[in-house]
Amino acid sequence: MQTPAMNGPRFNEFIQSQKVRVIDHEGENLGVMYTREAIEQAAEHGLDLVEVSPNADPPVAKFLDVGKFKYEAQKKANLARKSQKTQEIKEIKMRPNIDDHDYDTKMKKVNDFIGEGDKVKITLRFRGRELSHGQLGMNLLKRVQDDVAEIAKIEAYPRMEGRQMLMVLAPK
Repeated sequence: MQTPAMNGPRFNEFIQSQKVRVIDHEGENLGVMYTREAIEQAAEHGLDLVEVSPNADPPVAKFLDVGKFKYEAQKKANLARKSQKTQEIKEIKMRPNIDDHDYDTKMKKVNDFIGEGDKVKITLRFRGRELSHGQLGMNLLKRVQDDVAEIAKIEAYPRMEGRQMLMVLAPK
């Protein structure tokens, strides 16, 4: 007899313990019995004996259809994987001398991204002589901080990287 690819619970003759606590197909606790005897009873119902809690003492086994059990466990795992959201970093680029309407448009996008649960990286690009006026950039990023204070927290405070000033916001 070959062993199954052990990617699921042990069942029937692959259960290693001598005795198991048995639960039948209707959820009734049949008590502790020898594994061989439990396998025979499961076979009478046309089911398999599946170890559902191998770490208990004695292990708990249930009368189930192994194929159906594995299929439903796989379906549950797929549903869990599908429902989880990965957090992305979205980037918003601005200039230090941005106009009010442009600023409002960018802030609307920042609010949308944070509302979706994504992090937002705000990049300020300095060109030419703007670089000597770093305080303009700091004032702008301070204004961004104040505008999103109730929905986001600052994950990375404003810092200069070459000709850019960066700040990262994360949802609260």
